[in-house]
Amino acid sequence: MTRPEPQPGIMEIALYEGGAAHVAGISNAIKLSSNENPLGPSPKALQAVLDGTGQVHRYPSSDHAALRAAIGEVHGLDPARIICGAGSDELIAFLCQAYAGPGDEVLHTEHGFAMYRISALANGATPVEASERDRVTDVDALLAACTEATRLVFVANPNNPTGTMIGSAEVARLADGLPPRALLVLDGAYAEYVDGFDAGAGLATERDNVMMIRTFSKLYGLGGLRVGWGYGPQAVIDVLNRVRGPFNLSNLALAAAEAAIRDADYVRHCRAENARWRAWLAEALAEAGVPSDTSCANFILARFASRAEAEACDSHLQARGLIVRRVAGYKLPNALRITVGDEAACRRVAEAVAAFKAGQP
Repeated sequence: MTRPEPQPGIMEIALYEGGAAHVAGISNAIKLSSNENPLGPSPKALQAVLDGTGQVHRYPSSDHAALRAAIGEVHGLDPARIICGAGSDELIAFLCQAYAGPGDEVLHTEHGFAMYRISALANGATPVEASERDRVTDVDALLAACTEATRLVFVANPNNPTGTMIGSAEVARLADGLPPRALLVLDGAYAEYVDGFDAGAGLATERDNVMMIRTFSKLYGLGGLRVGWGYGPQAVIDVLNRVRGPFNLSNLALAAAEAAIRDADYVRHCRAENARWRAWLAEALAEAGVPSDTSCANFILARFASRAEAEACDSHLQARGLIVRRVAGYKLPNALRITVGDEAACRRVAEAVAAFKAGQP
């Protein structure tokens, strides 16, 4: 008896697991597993949601013109070259759907975001990994991994889950060295945490082989509303809009994102608080004997001597109501990714890790 079969590559996808939000038997656990902004969204974004509830029976804008105009105004970009999606995840899916298929290759770094591989396989393309150097993107390794079949090259900068990043000169060198039919996609999900960083917007303005994608889920605190955006060559934007659904973002999401990106004071406040407590937490963990690379994002990749020690520390943290992220699925079994929380959360994490390393219950 025959049965429907999925397209090739689908069954190779391991189901994506988001950061845990609960610990059995513990109420009011602190979630530090999904890199969410502990301060939440801008009050202006929350007010925009409240103001928009009376219009939820209306279809949203299909061209996202108001949000694209706001993004263009804040970042100095041409709104016509901006596309919006349900988080940057949807834009990754659009890119793979439009530019990669059977016989094509999608290149990403060794510890790159899981959705690159998932979206490549979902469209029948072959995901290819390039090694990193001490958990940092290695441009030479990426260029060496390119072939005539390479269609997309995804680089998160800063990277998740490592928190490390490379400079603009290295990014430009990568763009210069790609095969003629390859598109470089710069994932700037954490770009807002780097003061003065354009996440590759300049390159995407000047070149026809560079695309930048961003999200409102991290610093802007709108993960629950799912809003992302991308900027790139007009020809690429025109292609992506052909596969984008006409109503992929809700009225409330559009209004909240527009208010959030215009609230520059709140953005600066969140960036400063994250930088302050990120540095404090990294130093506190180092003093306890847990090293980490310099993070440019809103999390720290805490490294342990072995997978067993990392998992034991995770269990110790869970028992204290602290939820962090194991990253063995990102080929980092000896590490835990810890979101930078508010002051109280950071102090609790530091105390718990120090107690674990000292052998205290």
